[in-house]
Amino acid sequence: MTNELSRLPEQGAVLLVDKAEGWTSHDVVAKARRALGTRKVGHAGTLDPMATGLLVLGAGPATRLLTHLVGLEKTYTTTIRLGVSTVSDDREGSILDIAAPADVEALAADPGRIARAVEALTGDIEQAPSAVSAIKVDGRRAYDRVRAGEQVELKKRPVRIESFEIEEPRLVAAVGLSGGETPVDVVDIDAVVRCSSGTYIRALARDLGEALGVGGHLVALRRTEVGPFDLAAATTTEQLVEGRVGALLEPADVARSLFPELPLTAEQAVDLGNGKRVEVDADRHADARLAAAVAPDGRLVGLVEVKRGRTRVVTNFPVPAASAGSAAQTGGAAR
Repeated sequence: MTNELSRLPEQGAVLLVDKAEGWTSHDVVAKARRALGTRKVGHAGTLDPMATGLLVLGAGPATRLLTHLVGLEKTYTTTIRLGVSTVSDDREGSILDIAAPADVEALAADPGRIARAVEALTGDIEQAPSAVSAIKVDGRRAYDRVRAGEQVELKKRPVRIESFEIEEPRLVAAVGLSGGETPVDVVDIDAVVRCSSGTYIRALARDLGEALGVGGHLVALRRTEVGPFDLAAATTTEQLVEGRVGALLEPADVARSLFPELPLTAEQAVDLGNGKRVEVDADRHADARLAAAVAPDGRLVGLVEVKRGRTRVVTNFPVPAASAGSAAQTGGAAR
C-alpha cells in the first residue's frame, strides 16, 4: 500500500470521495484513515449504502471545517419509481403496496399531472423523514424501531427544494416486484434535485407517489454536488482500497470557497492565532457572520466573525511548526 502520510499537509485537508454503491460512509472513513495515515478523519454528511456519489471528508486539523460544511446545499440525480411503495421508501425495503395497472397506465399517459405534482413539491415544503432513518425517537434510531416491528411516524420538518427537474416519464414493466416473475407496470422518472441540507430524497419520492395516488419509492440516487464541491476532483472508493488518494484541498482554499476572505498581516495572524481580537478596516471589510482569516503565507488562521471592524474567533486552526517558530521570532522583534 502506498504511504500517503507525507501528502497530508500540517493543517490537514478536505478530501472529496465518489462513494460506490454498497459502501457505508463509515467504510469510506475507515479506508481514508489508512490511505492518509491518520486516525483523525470525519465526514460532512452521510450517504445511504444504496446511494453513490460525493462524500466530503476532513482529515487532520481540517476536520474543524466539517461543522461548517454539513449545512451546504446538495444536488442529486435520481430515479423515482411510481406505482409501488416500500417500507423504506427505496428499492431495498419490502413492498407495502402495488398500484392497479390501470391507474399506472393512466398516469403514464398524463405527464402534465406528474409535472404539476412535482411543482407542488418544489420550494419551501414540510417533509416527514423516512421511517427507516437514523433519526432518534426516544433514544432509539427510527430504523431500529421499524426493524423491531414498531410503527414509526416522524414529525414533518421544513426543507427547501431549490429545483426539481424531471425527464420524460416512461412506462416500465418491472420484474420481481410481486415476489415472482410476473411483470408489474410502473412509471420511472429520472430527475435532478437541488435541495437544502436535511432533505430526504427517498421521502420526496414517497410524497410524489402519494400525491399522485399510486405510491412511489427511490430506485437510484447519486449525489453530484455539495455546496461548491463536485465529483470532478473526487477520489474513487477503488483508489482508497489501493491506498491512493486524489486531490487534497487545503483548508484555506476550502474556506475561501465558502466565506469572504479576510487577509491578515503577520502580526494580526499571530494575535488571532492566540485567540485575540484584532482590528480591521471596517471600510474595506464588511461585516460577516464568518470570514476566512488568511495569513500572508496563505495558511488559514481561522474562521472569524467580523463586526464593525472587530473580529471574534469562531474556529481556530493550529499554527504549523515552521510558521510558529517564524512568528515567535517576528513577534519578539516587534516587541
